[in-house]
Amino acid sequence: MRGALIGCGFCAQNHLNAWRDLAGEGIELVAVCDRDRRRAESAACAFGVSNAYDDAGQMLATEKFDFVDIATRMDTHTELARIAAEKGVRVIAQKPLAPAWDEAVGIVKTARAAGAPLAVHENFRFQVPMRKLKALLDSGAIGALSWARIAFRTGYDIYALQPYFRKEKRLAILDVGIHVLDLARFFVGEVDRVSCETQRRSPLNAGEDTATMLLCHRSGAVSIVECTCEARVDPDPFPETEVVIEGEKRSVRLAPGAVAHLVRPGGRETIDFNSPLLKWTERPWHVMQESVLLTQRAIAAAWNAGREAETSGLDNLKTFALAEAAYAAAASGRAVAPLEFESY
Repeated sequence: MRGALIGCGFCAQNHLNAWRDLAGEGIELVAVCDRDRRRAESAACAFGVSNAYDDAGQMLATEKFDFVDIATRMDTHTELARIAAEKGVRVIAQKPLAPAWDEAVGIVKTARAAGAPLAVHENFRFQVPMRKLKALLDSGAIGALSWARIAFRTGYDIYALQPYFRKEKRLAILDVGIHVLDLARFFVGEVDRVSCETQRRSPLNAGEDTATMLLCHRSGAVSIVECTCEARVDPDPFPETEVVIEGEKRSVRLAPGAVAHLVRPGGRETIDFNSPLLKWTERPWHVMQESVLLTQRAIAAAWNAGREAETSGLDNLKTFALAEAAYAAAASGRAVAPLEFESY
C-alpha cells in the first residue's frame, strides 16, 4: 500500500514514526503535505519520504496513492476528505471527525457515495492495556458487565503545544472526551441515553474544560465517563486513562502504569498490561504513541483483507453521536438519546 500524510504538526510526528515502522509490512509513505512547506520538507527529509507538498489538491492530482492519512485540525477534514474520496483514495481522518454532527455525517456520506473506505484514527481503544482489558472482558472472567467508570483526568498543560484549544467553544468533550466515550462503547456496548454536566474551570478557556457523563447502556449496564485537563491530582496519571469495571462475578481496575487488578471474593490478582518501549517512544507518552502505530496497522490490515476498519467512519459516528448527546444533555439538563446515522 502506498500512502500520503496531510499535516506534519505535533501529533503527526507519531504518525510519521509509525508509518516508518510499518514499511516492513508493505506500507510505503510516498508523500507528505503541510500548508507550511518548510515543515513538510523537514518531515520528508527526516523520515525518508520522497515528495513534499504545501497543497493537498495538487498532491492528490500528481501522486498515485492507496490511502491518505489526514492528521490536521478537525475544521479541515470535510474538504480534505472530499478531495481524497473523489479521487477514489481511502481516507484515515484524525479524530474528532468534524466540529459538529452534520459535518461528520457529511464526510461519511461523501466517502460512501464515492466508494472510498473511510476510517477514523480513534487510537485509545488500540492502546495495549485497553486491548488486553477488552480480551479479559470478552473471556468472561468478570461475568456480565453491570457498572464502569472510565476517566481521563489530568492537569497537564496541553495548551503549551496546542494553544488553539483555549479558543475552542467545544473543548473537553470533543477533544479527549470523545476518546473515553469510545472506550465506553468498546468495553460496555452501545448506549440508549446520556446525561452530562460540564464545567469551565479555567477562565482562559472559551469552552468547557471538564465533563462528567452518565451513560445508560442497552445491556442495562451504567458507566460514568469523565474527562478534564484542569484536574488537581497528585500523582498526575497523564496521559493514561483509568478504568474500573464491575461484573456479576468480580471487578477489574486498570490503574496508571498499565497494571490491572482483578478482584474476586476472597482475593486479588495483579496483571501487568505493559508492552516493551518502541525505539521512538518515551515515558509517559509511550502507551499513547504506540497506539498510533497499532491503529494504523489495524486499519491497513482490514483494508488489505477487504474489510471495513474497526473504527470506520460509520462506526465512529456512533461515538460522535455520544459526544453530541452529551452536549445536548448538558444544555438541557436532561438525559438525551444519541442520534443515529441511518435514520438521519
